[in-house]
Amino acid sequence: MSNTIQVPLWRAAHGRTGDKGNRSNISVIAWSEALWPHIEAQITAERVSSHFRHRAPRQVVCHQLPNLHALNFVLDDVLDGGVNDALNLDSHGKALSFHLLELELEIPDNLVSHLRGPSG
Repeated sequence: MSNTIQVPLWRAAHGRTGDKGNRSNISVIAWSEALWPHIEAQITAERVSSHFRHRAPRQVVCHQLPNLHALNFVLDDVLDGGVNDALNLDSHGKALSFHLLELELEIPDNLVSHLRGPSG
């Protein structure tokens, strides 16, 4: 049986962010099919909601896209009113995917070769 290691999600996946009004969509796409089951099991709507508690999302919904090895999270009411109302510098919420990719992920150490980036 293999041991596990903790890595930031960005080592196992990349992300894309979109917006519509006061809603943000954040996609998490696995770098490798081998990492997908661990991402799918650990990166949940509840965990994402907790991670974004400083933005106080009204609701977080997760849409699973297994054929793409991806998750799409829809976060309601996290953009300070949306592009036309927000006074923050990131009114589109483009940086939100970077925040999400900071979550820790536990993977078996035999999958290290599937990770990207420096191990730092």
